[in-house]
Amino acid sequence: MKKYLLVFVIAFANSLYQNLFAQERFATIKKNVNFRASGLYHDLNKSKDTLLLKSDKKINHIYSINKHNKREINNFVNSNSYKLSLKNLSKGKHVFVVSQSPTLIVFVVHILKDLHPITTIDSEDVALLKN
Repeated sequence: MKKYLLVFVIAFANSLYQNLFAQERFATIKKNVNFRASGLYHDLNKSKDTLLLKSDKKINHIYSINKHNKREINNFVNSNSYKLSLKNLSKGKHVFVVSQSPTLIVFVVHILKDLHPITTIDSEDVALLKN
């Protein structure tokens, strides 16, 4: 009986540990709760690294302004749904503006980690660096 109890406790502790430390949050979203924005579904996926947009109306344009007042995203969409990867955004606060003629819907996404892709160097670049 003690063996079964020990196995159960170890299995429970392992699953609890995996749930707590398996994946840290990458981003958070502060949704627009205005009734005029209710036609636009805006949320993050389960891994919190992609912004999901869906609407009955056509989404014309999406852009984001970072904490330095610069646009990091400026995409013309012209579709009813859109997925936007957040991996290339800088760490910090980003104000997103989604244009649905004539409405502008504003919401905020906070990027908690910096995940800029690692650049690779191939053999030609190494040869150029040596010369």
